[in-house]
Order: sequence, then structure tokens, then C-alpha cells
Amino acid sequence: MAYITATYQLGVTDQLPKRAEQIALGLTVGSWTDLNHLEQQQLESFKGQVVHTEEHDGKGYVTIRYPEHNVSRDFSAILTTVFGKLSLDGQIKLTDLQLPATFTPDFPGAKFGIEGVRQLIQVHDRPLLMSIFKGVIGRDLVFLREQLEAQLAGGIDLVKDDEILYDNPLTPALDRARIGREVLDAHYERTGKRALYAITLSGPVFRLKEQAKRLVEAGATALLLNTFTYGLDVLRELAADPEIPVPIFNHPALSGALIASPEYGIAAPVLLGTLPRIAGADLTLFPSPYGNVALAKDLARGIAVEATRIGETKTILPVPSAGIHPGLVAQLVRDFGVDSVINAGGGVHGHPQGAAAGVIAFRQALDAALAGESLTSAAHRHEELRVALDAWGITK
Repeated sequence: MAYITATYQLGVTDQLPKRAEQIALGLTVGSWTDLNHLEQQQLESFKGQVVHTEEHDGKGYVTIRYPEHNVSRDFSAILTTVFGKLSLDGQIKLTDLQLPATFTPDFPGAKFGIEGVRQLIQVHDRPLLMSIFKGVIGRDLVFLREQLEAQLAGGIDLVKDDEILYDNPLTPALDRARIGREVLDAHYERTGKRALYAITLSGPVFRLKEQAKRLVEAGATALLLNTFTYGLDVLRELAADPEIPVPIFNHPALSGALIASPEYGIAAPVLLGTLPRIAGADLTLFPSPYGNVALAKDLARGIAVEATRIGETKTILPVPSAGIHPGLVAQLVRDFGVDSVINAGGGVHGHPQGAAAGVIAFRQALDAALAGESLTSAAHRHEELRVALDAWGITK
């Protein structure tokens, strides 16, 4: 028999084995000792089983496995079973979740993953560079086109909409897809370099598939989904649809409500690493350890570990975000490695010489970091990098 396995952090350590058994029963058959022998035999294969309990640092940790046949093959059933009502029961946090290999046909993961995205843009040997549209709300399509052209002119690999740029009268999503494709194709004809532009997918949930297909037909090369406002099963359905043949970027909007507390909710590596990878995202964004909206470094790196975990699904690209500027590039490479995305908004658009120079400064910083050269040394040869370091400094 196959099992879903979950690990929890509890705020109490007294009578931990008993508490673990209560959880295992409460989320499956409900009770055990009150059942007669025949009923126990009948329900044995549905009963949650305690795998491990331990105490450290004043907290309790329990691992429980749940029979696969207790749930239907969707995230709603899985998360309700392992953490639904339990999430309301005091200080408890879901810190790990593993699905059995038998679930792979229903949870195949990303269409593209790390290697697929790299193949699309033909960049295989370094972290990818991504920039974000900024200040587009309230502006028109002319402004959007100019901003996209400027980001591409610097040599960016990926561009994404701001997550709050929905379908709207001034910059309709279908027009963004059409213009984006025109600009991307012109950039390719001029430079031989492919890039992707992720458009925010928005609208009523039951129309999202239709909207995604319309965006692809209009020219969209990638999609950005606010997964946690729609649900993981929405991401899974979009990723599994062969008529949506573009990478999907998972945005962490609303996830802070679930990951922020050290005592409650879902651990950041699970919510922003494990679950998006299983659900089918090709990239997963999360707060970097460096900005104003920062995650602790161990949690941010934990997300990257889960995103790139080798297993039944493709590995996906971790995207530490917020507060990123060229002076952080060497630190990003050290912390997240080659299979990651360096993502910046203000660090590109805030460059004193403009967005194109901002992208160039990132590329100069990245080349230096990969070559083992200090950013200070590289700045002596590269004006764009020097100006960026003057503006933001270097994080060591």
C-alpha cells in the first residue's frame, strides 16, 4: 500500500506519541480503541499511522502517513486530509509533505522545468536573469511596449508582468500578448536571442483555461499565476493541458498568510517549493533573504532545495525575489547556485542610466561572479555595473 507522508511541528512536547496517535486517527478513521475487533480489522487499511516522533529545541515533531486510497487525486483532498481541520488545532505547522510515486500520473509536474525553460531560451550554463514590469498600472500599451523593449535591449532572459497587472482596459491581456510577441520576435531577429514574457493570467476561475489558451493564441510565451489566490488545483489543471504549451510562473501572493508564523501554517519550503513543483509550475517565486520583504535564509534556500529536488517530477527554477540589485549577484550565486533565476524590478528600472543599463549591469555582475572576479574589480571595466554599485552598494 502507498502512503502520503506528512511531518508536523507542534508547540508542545508532553505526551508526544499520544498526541501523534490522536492526529493520525482524527484525520482518518476518527477513533480506534472504541471499536470492536471486527471493526478494527475492517478499518485497519484506512487508519493513519504514526511513523516517528521526536523532541528538540522545545518543540515536538511527528511524522504520520495516510493511506493513498483515503483521498481523491487532487490537492484539495490531500491538504484537507493532512492539514485541514488540524490547522485550526493550536500551535501546529506542516513542515514536510511527500506524495507516493503512485500519484505521479495525476501529478506529473511541470511541462518544461529547468531544462525545458533553458532550452526555450538557449541559456544552459548560468542563472537566468528576469525583470519585472513596474509602474504600468494606469499607463497605456505604448508605455508597455517601450518598457519591454528597454528590458530586452539589455539582454534579459525573462520578463514578467507585475502580479497586480490584470486584464484591464488600458493594457488588455490579449494586447499585451500580441505586442509582447511582436517585440520578442523583433528582438530575436535583431540579436538571435530568445526571451520569454510572462503575462498575468486573471479572471473568473472557471474561465482561466479558456483565457490561457486565448493568450497563447495571441502570442503569449509564458504565464504568471497568482496560485494561492486561485488554488493549487487550478495550477495543476493549467499545467496539464496540452493546449497551454508555455511555461507557468508561480507567484507567492497571499502565501505570507500561511508561511509567516513560526508556530502555525505551512512551512515555506513546502508551500513555495514542494507544492508548486508537484502542481506543475516551471518557476516558483518567493521572497529573497535580502530585501524588506525577506525570508530567513534557511527557509529561502529550503524552497530552492524543494524546487530542484530530483524525483518523480521535473525540477523547477527557484526565483528569490524582492530587494534584488546588481550588488547582490555574487551572494545570489553562492546561496542559490546556477539553477536559479535572478529577478529584479527596482534593481533594473531604478538604474540611473535606465532599464537597459540596469539589465546590462546585472549581466556584468553575473559574468564576474561566475568567473570568480570581485564586483569591485569588474566595475572598473564596466560603467553600467559601476553606476549600479554606486547606487546600491555590494552585499558580501
